[in-house]
Amino acid sequence: MQLQVQKLHPEAKMPAFAHDTDAGLDLCTVVAVTVEPGERMQIPTGLALAIPDGYVGLIWDKSGVSQKGGLKSFGGVIDAGYRGELFVGLLNTSDTAHTFAIGAKIAQILIQKVEHPELVEVSSLDATPRGDGAFGSTGI
Repeated sequence: MQLQVQKLHPEAKMPAFAHDTDAGLDLCTVVAVTVEPGERMQIPTGLALAIPDGYVGLIWDKSGVSQKGGLKSFGGVIDAGYRGELFVGLLNTSDTAHTFAIGAKIAQILIQKVEHPELVEVSSLDATPRGDGAFGSTGI
């Protein structure tokens, strides 16, 4: 499988696996930006992708950015038909500002196969031991 990548900005960095066994490709910012405490931003990557039919791009946190900096990525489903620029939504959940330099890693994207199941409407679902037990149903 190939993933076609178009650089839309001169500062754009190609997505890359940091290690051969990594699941996600690192995404970097093309602008220097500071995300203030409690602030939510869309950060441009300067990239567009041609994700093949039958696949999806899923944007996830970089563990260092999220665990050390308190930044959470969101809005991470990139459909195969989308050809526009990738933006990474970040929310600063910490009490300190976080500054990214141009070219800094901000998130990662996983390219995964997508199933399109046949949808069948039924009047009831099969019983399971869990049933309809939801939040906290397995204990705290």
